[in-house]
Parts: sequence; structure tokens; C-alpha cells
Amino acid sequence: MKKVLLNLNKKKVVGFTVALFCSSGFYAQTSVFDVIAASPNHTYLETALIQEGLDGALDNSSATLTVFAPDDNAFTNIATALGTNINGLLALPNLSDILSYHVLGSEVASSAITNGAIVQPLSPTNTLKLTLKANGDVFVNQAQVTTANINADNGIVHVLNAVVLPSETVVDVAIDNGFTSLTAAVVKAELLPALTNPLATLTVFAPTNTAFDNIATGLGVTVTDLLNLPNLADILTYHVLGTEVASSAITNGAIVQPLSTTNTLKLTLKANGDVFVNQAQVTTANINADNGIVHVLNAVVLPSETVVDVAIDNGFTSLTAAVVKAELLPALTNPLATLTVFAPTNTAFDNIATGLGVTVADLLNLPNLADILTYHVLGTEVASSAITNGAIVQPLSTTNTLKLTLKTNGDVFVNQAQVTTANINADNGIVHVLNAVVLPSETVVDVAIDNGFTSLTAAVVKAELLPALTNPLATLTVFAPTNTAFNDLATALGTDLAGVLASPNLTEILTYHVLATEVTSTQLVNNSNVPTLNGQTVLVTTTPTVKINESNVTLADVQAQNGVVHVIDAVLLPGFADINEVTIADLNFYPNPATENISIDNFTTGNYQILNSLGQMVKAGKIENNLISVLDLESGSYIVRFTNEEGNFQGKLIKQ
Repeated sequence: MKKVLLNLNKKKVVGFTVALFCSSGFYAQTSVFDVIAASPNHTYLETALIQEGLDGALDNSSATLTVFAPDDNAFTNIATALGTNINGLLALPNLSDILSYHVLGSEVASSAITNGAIVQPLSPTNTLKLTLKANGDVFVNQAQVTTANINADNGIVHVLNAVVLPSETVVDVAIDNGFTSLTAAVVKAELLPALTNPLATLTVFAPTNTAFDNIATGLGVTVTDLLNLPNLADILTYHVLGTEVASSAITNGAIVQPLSTTNTLKLTLKANGDVFVNQAQVTTANINADNGIVHVLNAVVLPSETVVDVAIDNGFTSLTAAVVKAELLPALTNPLATLTVFAPTNTAFDNIATGLGVTVADLLNLPNLADILTYHVLGTEVASSAITNGAIVQPLSTTNTLKLTLKTNGDVFVNQAQVTTANINADNGIVHVLNAVVLPSETVVDVAIDNGFTSLTAAVVKAELLPALTNPLATLTVFAPTNTAFNDLATALGTDLAGVLASPNLTEILTYHVLATEVTSTQLVNNSNVPTLNGQTVLVTTTPTVKINESNVTLADVQAQNGVVHVIDAVLLPGFADINEVTIADLNFYPNPATENISIDNFTTGNYQILNSLGQMVKAGKIENNLISVLDLESGSYIVRFTNEEGNFQGKLIKQ
């Protein structure tokens, strides 16, 4: 049948019905152009086709075509978006290319469209990306098919609500560069329409195929399993910003909101120029597309609530600033990590700065800031219920270990810092809040541990004294008994080390070995009574050898960053005569019994201690005028100890 092309025979009726009737009584063939020309909603498309001389191609009776036909509103909308009008569109130099980008050279009914199909239109400039959504909606690039399957004798017409442009979009960048896993995920998540919008301005962080393989392995699944995740669209939109951000515009520590609202992205710009998005490194930056920019990532980022998010969400501004400054965001935002973070509060940072005589800003400029921060992080997840008293654990920092204390009242300490809030869960670990910053300092505790003082260390743990002795800002002097010294004490008491550690006055004994100031061997004063942490004094003699009470200093001046350690060969007992009493000569004094004062034979100067029947020191001082007042003592038996340059003396006193 000969096709009738006379416009006089064309009749526009409601919808897309086209009736052509020849004088012979036969109906003329209807072309896809006739369908367009007959539509009251496609006047702009008809005008454009005629202007570009494409009406003849669409009228070709031997053709089999598919036309995606934007309606008049679609033309109006794109003209507005481009800052022009219909006449401006008609004047575009590539209008013919745009129009042929809407036409396929074969007939494709909507029932034949598959999700993710990439088809070549008559325009060779670019391909069309088709989406078939689970609800049945069909999209061509970003444009939705609002009316499908209008049949003509030489093809089929599908009406679009938008004009599609042959732009090189961020999707094309992914396709053209072999990002098959990312492309498959975008198709599966039905995100082609959003990412092919030619009017968008996007930043896409594009994980490589290897990145998808790695995240699948890390999660114990396959890439196919990843594509079936119910939150796949959320994961993918977590990789997309709604603005165009070149790598040169990225600042260290920037927190940006992607299209996904589940979480923010944390950006790192390292001093060496490397850029990270959460834990993923940008391996290739600034691949330009017509609707945005693409940065290639070596890992998939997940919108997980990480330990970093816990810090940010709970107002740990100093800790967050420190993590950013130390370029640790990548390590702490890894969604596959299992971390324990001991998180100091803002006040903790203020206090450590004050203690060091600097500002918080100065802290952030410390050359070992990263080491300090990683000293607060374990590479495994440890809930507070799993903490045992005296546990020594290795954090990510290898400079030193952390010493944990679980007190009998349930309080938990990490070195000197108390856990004030425990077990804040994150998707990649757990956070415990600390009231102090811990430093990887070599403390007096480390001196004991590193030098094999196992008995002393066990005693310190048992007495819950690790917090006091690991304080990095303290200045301590520790008289450290050897393992042999503890064994000697156990033997003298008729017990073993466990029995010594079970002593109810263990804390009093240990704090009797510690001074609250740092005193080196050259600063020790002969015949001086030095107050200890437990409030009682020890007697220091330096001639002929250095002694603390009756214990010999066998190694002096072992330096720690929070004090000094002197090794001694016997355990000091507060208020008790030492085990090794053979070096103590008899002391004679009168009257004995006494009521008010006693006089010591042959001595006018020296230091004395008076011990009660329980071995507790009740009085101490220097002898004056050869007299010691005992008026304030209760009636009973006492030991009087006296020390001067000639030696150590001891005798028994009865107070009436």
C-alpha cells in the first residue's frame, strides 16, 4: 500500500490515534512521525524534527524504529534548566544529535526492556541506559517512560517526561573504565536514572572491581551476595555527593554529607598529598564527566556507625581534632575493623595540656601525636566485662603496653585513667570513655615489669595501685624490693608469696616504698626521715652504704619518665623492725618504765622512731637535749629505734 504523506489527510484526535483515509477507501500507513505529529503534547518535538530534517527518516516506511518521545513539558523543563527557551533549544548546533539520541534503529516494546540494558541509538555519540524498576517503571537514562508502546507501522513510540542528552555522565566513566562491579551494583539498585541525569553536578567515589572483591571477602560473602543486600542503594549513594568536589578542594578532616543520609563521609588529606574517603584511598582523582567528577577508590566505604562517629556524635571535639590532625581517620573508619577505643573527654585533654604546661593546640602539634592516640586503641574488641585486674595489653601503638585495673568496687582503670562510661557500641568496635589521657611513657611500673620484678608487680596489681604508679605526670621515687626480698619476707612470716599478697595491709606496705617526689641517690641525705605515700617515714642512711631503713640499695637511679627507681634487697615494713635485725644494736635509755620523758645513753643527736606492739609507728622525730617525750603515748609496750652516724639501735620501752 502506498503511504499517503499529504498533511491534509492527517487528523489529530484525542490521545495518539491517527486516522488516514485515502480516496480509494484504504487506510494509509501510520509512521512514528505521524504519531508524534498527531499528539497535542509533542509540538516542540515535531518542530525540532522538521527543522533538523529528521521527519523524513521517521516517516520511512521500511524502517523499524523505537522513538523515545519527550513531551512538551520535558522540552520546557530542560530549556529552563539550561537557562534558555524553546527557541534557544532549537538553535543548538547539536540538536540533530540530541534528537537521534532518542531513536533506536530497531523496534523495542516495553516488555522487551531489561534492567540495565545499554543500547545504541541512531546517534553514535553515546549509549542509552535503560532501567526497569521492580515496580514496573521504565526509565531511559534519567527520563521516565510515562506512556509506552504506541504502535506505528514502522516502529513504536514511548513517551518520556524528560529530554535525554548524549552527555558523558559519571555512569559512562564507570562503564568506559571497566568498573563492572560498580556498574552492576548501580543497575541492581536502580540508580541509573539518578546518575545519568545530565543536569546533575555529582561527585562519585568509585570503588574498583578489586575493592568489591575485597569487601565481599571481608564480609564472608560473594559479590553477587553484595548486589542482593537490602541496603545496596544506601551503600552506593553513600559514595555520591550532590555537588562537584575536585581533589584540590578536599581539606583534611572535612565531614561531608553524601546522597545517603545514613551517615557522613570523613575525608583525609594527608601531608604527602594522599586523599582518603573514610578508610578508602583515592587512587585516581578528577576524572571529569559532563554531570560531575569521579574519584577512584581502592575500597568500598560503608555507612557504618564507626568509633569515629561515636566520638563525633558524643561531642569529643578534642579527640576528633586530634584524630584528624594525626591523619588517623582512615584507620578508625574501617568498617571491617574490630577496635576498642579508650576515648578521653575534652576535659581530659584540657587537664593533660595543663599538666604539661601547654595548650590543647600545642598537643595537636606534638610530633608523636599519632603514637599517643594509637596508644588509646586496641586491635580487638574488649567489653568492660572482659577486663581483668592487672591485664597488660598491647594497643596499636607499639611504644608501650596498657595496664588495666579492675578494682574490687567494679571501677575500671586504663593506666591512671578511669573508665567513666563503658561499652558504647559501634559497628567496628567499642568505645570506653576515659577521664584522662594516657601516654605511652616508660613509668616506674614499666621499670618493674621490664626488669623482672614479678613479685613487686603482682603486689602492685593486687593492691590496685597501677593507676597511681602509671600516672605520666607524677614524679615518684620507688624503692623496689627484688623477688628474693619478697621470698625472704614470706619465709620470715611462715607463708609464701600468695600469703604476702593476701596481707590486709598490702597497700600500706607498698605505699611505704614510694615517695611523692623524685629523689636520686645523690639527693639522699644521711640520717634523714623521708615521708612516704602512706604517711609514715623511712630512714635513709648513706654511710657506709645506702640503706632505706635496714634494706640495702643494690641498684640506684633507674630512670623512668614519671620518676626514679632504687632497687632494695628487703621489703620495707611500715612501723615494723626489719627482718634482718642483726645489724641493730641494743639501745639503752632511762627511765624505763617511763611516764613523761626518756633519755638515751651517750647520744645527744639523731633520729628516733617509736613503734607500738602492733609494729605501727606512732611517733618519730629528732632527739632534742638528749630527751624524747613519751607523755602523749598510751600505757603499754613500745619499740624505740634510734639512728645516727654511728649506726642503728633499738630497745624496748614500757610506758606507764
